[in-house]
Amino acid sequence: MGKIGFTTTVPVEVILAAGLIPADLNNIFITGADPGDVVDRAETLGFPRTTCGWIKGIYLSAKEAGITDVVAVTQGDCSNTHALMELWQADGMNIMPFAYPYDRDRDLLRLQMRKLMDALGTSEEKTDKVFRELAPLRTKLKRVDEMTWKDGNVTGAENHLWLVSASDFDGDRDDFEARLDAFLKEAEKRETAPTGRPGAGLPAVRLGYIGVPPIFTDIYETAARSGAHVVYNEVQRQFSMPHDTDNLYEQYARYTYPYDVFGRIRDIKEEIKLRRIDGIIHYCQSFCFRAIEDLIVRRELKLPVLTIEGDRPGPVDARTRIRLEGFVEMLRDMK
Repeated sequence: MGKIGFTTTVPVEVILAAGLIPADLNNIFITGADPGDVVDRAETLGFPRTTCGWIKGIYLSAKEAGITDVVAVTQGDCSNTHALMELWQADGMNIMPFAYPYDRDRDLLRLQMRKLMDALGTSEEKTDKVFRELAPLRTKLKRVDEMTWKDGNVTGAENHLWLVSASDFDGDRDDFEARLDAFLKEAEKRETAPTGRPGAGLPAVRLGYIGVPPIFTDIYETAARSGAHVVYNEVQRQFSMPHDTDNLYEQYARYTYPYDVFGRIRDIKEEIKLRRIDGIIHYCQSFCFRAIEDLIVRRELKLPVLTIEGDRPGPVDARTRIRLEGFVEMLRDMK
C-alpha cells in the first residue's frame, strides 16, 4: 500500500503515521479534468440515474487513479457506501471499513481508530506524534478561516478550497503547508476580498454555507457577483479540525459532520452569532438522505435559509442562480 483512498474524512493522522499517502476520493473526483464526464461514464457502467453524483464520481475516479486500498466510512457518511464497497471489492480492491459511532461514544471511536492503526501497520505512539506535528498546520488553517469572516481578505471560495483540502492535504502535507504559507502571506497584504457587487457601492451580505461541499463549480463566485460574501463553510471547516484538543481521539469526537444533526446545529448557531451571518445557504446533494435534515435545520435556525440542491458537476444552473440572487437581494433589503 502506497496511497490510501477514503470516501470521506477519516483520521488522516493514522495514514500519515503509517508512512502512506492520503487521498480523499471526493477531491480527486471533483478536481479532475472533466468530473461531469466521469459521472456520465459511471452511468454507462450501470449506475442508476437516481444515485448521488459523488458516489458515481468517486467509484470511477478511484479505479482510474490506480488506487487499490480504500478506507470506506460505513457509518457517519453516505448511506450508499456499503454498496460502493461491494463494487470495489468485486473489482479486486482492498477495503478497510471505518465507522463513526452515532452517539460519539469515545470507547467505540477509540476502538475504530485502533483497528485502523492495526490495518495500516502503525501504532498509537506514531499516530500521536503526527497529531502533534500537524498542530501548527491546523492553526494556519484556522487563520484562513478567521481572515474570511473577521478580516474580509479571504474569499468564500478560497476558504472552501483550503479547508476542504485539509482532509488529505492534497497528498503532500509539506507541499500543502508551503503553499498555504505563501497564500497567507499574499492574502494578508490585501485590503479586503472582493465581497460586494461591482459598482453597486453596497455592503456585502454575509452568508453561511452549510451542508456537504457543493458539486457546483461556481457557487461562491455566483454569490459574490450577487453582492454576498460567504463567511462560513460549515463542513469544510470541520474537515480542518478546528477544535483545540489535547489528543487525537477527542479531536475526532468533536468533529461534527459524521454524528447527529443536533451537534452540527449547535456548532452552526455558535458560528452564526460569532460571524454575524445574515442568511444561510443549505446545500443538499440530490438523492442524499441528508436532504431530510433540512426540515430540522429550518426549524432550528432562526434566520433566513435558502435550500438548494445539486446533482451533477458543473456551473450553477439558471434556476438556482436566480433563486440565489433573489435571496441575497432580500437579505440586503432586510439589512
